[in-house]
Amino acid sequence: MKDIKKYLAEFIGTLVLVLFACGVAGQICATGVSGLIGTALAFGLVIVAMAYSIGNISGCHINPAVSIAMLISKKISVKDFCGYIVAQFLGAIAGAAILNAIVQDPGKLGCNALYNGNAWLSFLIEVILTFVFVIAILGVTSKESNGNIAGLVIGGALVLVHLLGISFTGTSVNPARTFGPALIAGNLGGIWVFLLAPLVGGALAAICYRFLSSDK
Repeated sequence: MKDIKKYLAEFIGTLVLVLFACGVAGQICATGVSGLIGTALAFGLVIVAMAYSIGNISGCHINPAVSIAMLISKKISVKDFCGYIVAQFLGAIAGAAILNAIVQDPGKLGCNALYNGNAWLSFLIEVILTFVFVIAILGVTSKESNGNIAGLVIGGALVLVHLLGISFTGTSVNPARTFGPALIAGNLGGIWVFLLAPLVGGALAAICYRFLSSDK
């Protein structure tokens, strides 16, 4: 039952992320300075809200890139990793479906897109953005004494990477967040970039942080 509760928490958290943050992105279309800042804040604030809501239940990954970093860091088991991934993707699909039912416009689901149609440049951008986001998570969660501020730091890090990345790929750094809206919108072109690049970025962040924090 404890495992089911963790997976359900990840499902709910990812659903809320897509519904609210992608909803904001889709409605204001991330255009202009106000649109960019509003979208970045929406993603960051959702993470803050969920971190303090479900963080004590599942750790509030709500992102496969975070989960793979935690797996490499030996903070979760392979079983939980698989459970988290399934829950996150299902949550993202459900969130996108609810959002689409509300806005009734597949073009306003906050989908990501390749930068200038260049898959490999977009891949590099997403790896870098995810690396920065995940290494911030690993750092702030490495000490229990940071528990009270961890949610704020993680939310702030997500705002940061969105402020740069929105103008390029729309900022994914989260395979589930991209897949849900893309599936519901029927827009799966170049989806492999947004599924794979964040996982690579998350894995690199875990490997790098383990090296930097080791005593040797």
